[in-house]
Amino acid sequence: APQKMTVQDVPRAFPTVDVPDHAHYTIGVVILIVGITGTLGNFLVFYTFCRSRSLQTPANILIINLAISDFLMSITQSPVFFTSSLYKHWIFGEKG
Repeated sequence: APQKMTVQDVPRAFPTVDVPDHAHYTIGVVILIVGITGTLGNFLVFYTFCRSRSLQTPANILIINLAISDFLMSITQSPVFFTSSLYKHWIFGEKG
C-alpha cells in the first residue's frame, strides 16, 4: 500500500517565514474588526432590503446576493483566521 506523504516529506513545499508575534496579533485584530464590520454591515443591508418595499427591485437582488455571500464569509472565515492568528499557527488540523 502506498505511504501517505506529508508536507514535511517535501522540502520547501510551503515556504515559511519567521514572523514576529506582534504581527500575528495585529493581523488577528484587523481580521476581527473586518469580520465584525462585515457581519454587521451586510446584515444591515439584508435587513433594510427586507423591510423596505421600494428597495426590492430586480437590480437590488444582485446586491443582496453579494451581501449574503459576504455575510456568510464574514461569520465563517473571520473567527477561524482570528483564532489562528492568536495561536500563531494553524490549529484546525489537516482536514480543517
